[in-house]
Amino acid sequence: MSKLMKKHRGGPAGQVTRALPAATSTALMTQSDGSVVEAFTFGDPEPISRVQLLDYVECMFNGRWYETPLPWEGLASAFRASPHHGSAIFLKRNILKSLFKPHPRLSSAAFGAWALDFLVFGNAYLEQPRAFTGRPLAMQHALAKFVRRGEEPGHYFFVRGWMQEHEFEPGSVFHLREDDVNQEVYGLPEYISALQSAWLNEAATLFRRKYYANGSHAGFILYLTDGQIDNGDADALRTALKGAKGPGNFRNLFLHMPGGKSDGLKLIPVSEVAAKDDFAAIKNVSKEDVLAAHRVPPGLLGILPTNAGGFGNAPEALAVFIENEIRPLMNRFRELNEWAGEELVRFWERQG
Repeated sequence: MSKLMKKHRGGPAGQVTRALPAATSTALMTQSDGSVVEAFTFGDPEPISRVQLLDYVECMFNGRWYETPLPWEGLASAFRASPHHGSAIFLKRNILKSLFKPHPRLSSAAFGAWALDFLVFGNAYLEQPRAFTGRPLAMQHALAKFVRRGEEPGHYFFVRGWMQEHEFEPGSVFHLREDDVNQEVYGLPEYISALQSAWLNEAATLFRRKYYANGSHAGFILYLTDGQIDNGDADALRTALKGAKGPGNFRNLFLHMPGGKSDGLKLIPVSEVAAKDDFAAIKNVSKEDVLAAHRVPPGLLGILPTNAGGFGNAPEALAVFIENEIRPLMNRFRELNEWAGEELVRFWERQG
């Protein structure tokens, strides 16, 4: 919440008033000259964290299917909010897909899309179509963003929008879900705690882009009170400052003012963005949070080390990563085999 200080002169003639929306003020002190120092706040309070809302998550039943605990559109957009977030997910998907053994009923493309859905949404679906004779055909991937679970077990709907739903054949959809502590209808991805950092990374980048695309980086107030400078000199100075915009900006200006006062010309910074926004620090801290949530070694994402020691041995880091992260995911995907009654999910042993 922002706080500002303003000064009121005593008496109607010298009183300064300013209308601010939703402002509340409190007089702090009255000075000897009758002026009042007043602090006021404006704007609505902003919550620091909404993570606790997940403690009250439930899946509302609309009469046909259960709604998702979180809007899947938000997770889909956050997927590409941060380069480290999306890259870590793609790395896991690519390793899984490279070790997957294609099956006549489960292609490599279908498995890759299925695995990506599970890593992004914490839910993944495969449909089992059948021939007229009842023979099972190749498994088809169903986009998790639009699949909803019905009230009865084995009933699922594909919902793209209002009055655009399709009901799958009962018992024809396999649902792989990540575990959640608040409900057992849908899964939630493991990286939920790092979404704030991914969005902070995105916000810092977008703010910096808009700042540079603006084309004018004044960010200060030029306060001129010296009597040595007349209107003509002020106009010349204004023209020189305007000429610093656009092509050839960031040029130096020379001002000669004989007999001028030391405080006759002041430069009051308004928003020293380039010096105080800590862009690099924000990017680094948010990157570390995202990588910690995904438990991915930075060297595997092509990140350059900033210290002399580097990230260590890359092959060893990859071996540990596969053992600790990829193999548990393999076991989760193998759950399809029991449901299908056939070993559809198989993986090659990694060499080296």
